[in-house]
Amino acid sequence: MARLTLRITGHELPGSACGEYRHIHVGTQRGRDPDQLVSADAADAVFEIPVETVTAPDGTADFRGPYVQGRRGERFIYLTWGELPPDGNFAMFRRAKVLLADLPEEALAGGIVETGLGLTDGQGMPLCAAVRPPRIAWRLTGTDG
Repeated sequence: MARLTLRITGHELPGSACGEYRHIHVGTQRGRDPDQLVSADAADAVFEIPVETVTAPDGTADFRGPYVQGRRGERFIYLTWGELPPDGNFAMFRRAKVLLADLPEEALAGGIVETGLGLTDGQGMPLCAAVRPPRIAWRLTGTDG
């Protein structure tokens, strides 16, 4: 088992009011719950996501941890978008899926892997759906610990 930290620096956030939505926040999804929420009018949003890499019974890499979603061979983490009014609860309306299969091979031994990611889609709305290269490009930047 190796420990990996995914560091996503989101930029070009869509703003706290977008389309029909108000008080927009973006964060990671830990299990079913939003985590690390940042207002969508911030200049940047930095998320650090711990992931464990393990070897599956068939010898391929697999991922585990409280932020990891999906079945073996299709693992991903979510960036979740929702409304978070000052006196209310987070109401998710959109998610972006960051695929772990796109991590560089050298990262599977552990360390810190970083990417920058524009968080506004072509229509000016919060980024959603599967995020694939070339929109996302990971780089190994250090060791954990």
